[in-house]
Amino acid sequence: MIVSSSSAPAAIGPYSQAVLAGGTLYVSGQIAIDPATGNVVEGGIEAETEQVMKNLRAIVEAAGFTLADVVKTTCLLADINDFGAFNEVYGRHFTSNPPARACFAVKALPKGVRVEVDAVAVKF
Repeated sequence: MIVSSSSAPAAIGPYSQAVLAGGTLYVSGQIAIDPATGNVVEGGIEAETEQVMKNLRAIVEAAGFTLADVVKTTCLLADINDFGAFNEVYGRHFTSNPPARACFAVKALPKGVRVEVDAVAVKF
C-alpha cells in the first residue's frame, strides 16, 4: 500500500513517500523541504535536520505508526563535520530505544541539502 502525507513534501521523482508492505513501513529518504513552501529550509544543519525529522514523522504517522516504531534509519550527510550537530537534533526525536542506524558522508544530496534520512518502521 502506498502511503503519503500532505504534511510532508511530495516526491521529487518517480517514487512514493512510503510503502507499507505487511507490517513494515519503508519511508523514502526525506530532505529539508518545507511542505508549505516547497523550498529547502535555511539555517544550517540543525534547521535542516529538524525539518527532515518533521517530514519523516508526518509520513510515519500517516501510516498509523509513530517514531517509536522506527527500527532502522539510514542517514546521509553532505559533510561529515556536521555529524555532531546532526546527532543532537536527531537524538531529540528518538529519546528512548533509538533505532539501528547507518550514517554516511556523501558527495552531494538532492537540491544541495546537507542531510537526508530514510526509515523502516515495524508494528510489533
